[in-house]
Amino acid sequence: MQERVMLFSLSSNYELALEIAKAMNMELSSCEMKRFADGEVNVQINETVRGADCFVIQSTCPPVNDNLMELLIMCDALKRASAKSISVVIPYYGYSRSDKKSRSRMPITSKLIADMLEKSGASRVVYMDIHSTQTQGFFNCPVDNLLSIPIFASYLQMKNLKDVVIVSPDHNGTTRAREYGKHLNAPIAIIDKRFSEMNKTDVMNIIGDVKNKTCIIVDDMCETGLTMTHAAEALKENGAGDIYACCTHGLLTNNAVDLINESCLKELIITNTIPLAQNKRIPKITVLSVGEIFGHALTRIINNDPLSGIFTYNFDESKKDLL
Repeated sequence: MQERVMLFSLSSNYELALEIAKAMNMELSSCEMKRFADGEVNVQINETVRGADCFVIQSTCPPVNDNLMELLIMCDALKRASAKSISVVIPYYGYSRSDKKSRSRMPITSKLIADMLEKSGASRVVYMDIHSTQTQGFFNCPVDNLLSIPIFASYLQMKNLKDVVIVSPDHNGTTRAREYGKHLNAPIAIIDKRFSEMNKTDVMNIIGDVKNKTCIIVDDMCETGLTMTHAAEALKENGAGDIYACCTHGLLTNNAVDLINESCLKELIITNTIPLAQNKRIPKITVLSVGEIFGHALTRIINNDPLSGIFTYNFDESKKDLL
């Protein structure tokens, strides 16, 4: 029998799902998400999925709990409709920061979400730039953590920046900064800071030479904008030149956009793993698409090909229009 592959999109990031489908040369299959008056979610799949390999695209971004429930209920619907396999594609994996007990009597919510996804029927998970790589160990099914570095590296290469230094905003991001440095052939610097109280940090020192350098701050997400703007201020005070920032997941909650706009950052570069609302689109924020990376990854999964090829950065001037 011919293998059937079906691609579904839920409500969190429909535009990205369309880009992924286009990259795979596929059409999105039909399903409907409805809510009852009390807020309960209902799913209706409008095509037969019996014996099909199904992929469900849903970022668990704000409203996090609503989007998570949509995903869980969709997986349950597919399982009960006799889908052969259910792969959940989560460009942004919510609750990923709750990956350990930092204090007594705290939950490990990231593990809880993993258990819920598997219980609902998920047989594979694909996400991008997870906050903590140990999250992969929370699952008992195959997990693929895609990387956004190749697309950021291509974009930065086209800008022809001079005297570049890759900056990690804290010690935890050093590995990420080294990867960027390897792709862009640039040294790294680290901002040494300490937590003075909840959600507040004090910059203690900058490890590395940033004077008169073009600094690129790299992180996995930008939520309140405080980390990015404080890091940029510290770099400027230490004589840095132009300052850019790259963050995969642009949550940009509260007044983050205003902070970015008023900061000394020249440009904040994010991806569309989370849809950027129209009122948050300002000249300082650039959005790159990850649709092609996800499309290539899912195609390789379907064909049982290795994913290692999509993690390799090769700058190609002819592909700049895809960014």
